[in-house]
Amino acid sequence: MKPSDLTIEIEKALQEYTEEVEEAIAQVIEEDVEAAVKELREVSPKKTGEYARGWTAQKEMSEGAIKMTIYNKDKPYLTHLLEFGHAKRGGGRVAAIPHIAPVEEKLIDQVTRDIEEAIKRGGS
Repeated sequence: MKPSDLTIEIEKALQEYTEEVEEAIAQVIEEDVEAAVKELREVSPKKTGEYARGWTAQKEMSEGAIKMTIYNKDKPYLTHLLEFGHAKRGGGRVAAIPHIAPVEEKLIDQVTRDIEEAIKRGGS
């Protein structure tokens, strides 16, 4: 085997490894985001239930990168008001109900652990 053949084989193996890891990372992100959406639905305030049911995720792929956005499709204007509280019309404040930040922190930790594991496994 010539050195140039060895180089080509190494490049092929690295490319396959990279593709497998990218696919595994994308799968990890999708699964973890879906779990976070489910948790948001469970822990969100439920006056009528419409706000809690409104949580969803959107996936975008570009140039091999995955981007997932979690948002409330039914009552997006309530997220900030409920998470941080707000002033009342006649004075005083409505207390904050932190429900997004704890799920976000948990999601970041989980995705980080799962990506590290996927890389260690080599994507398989």
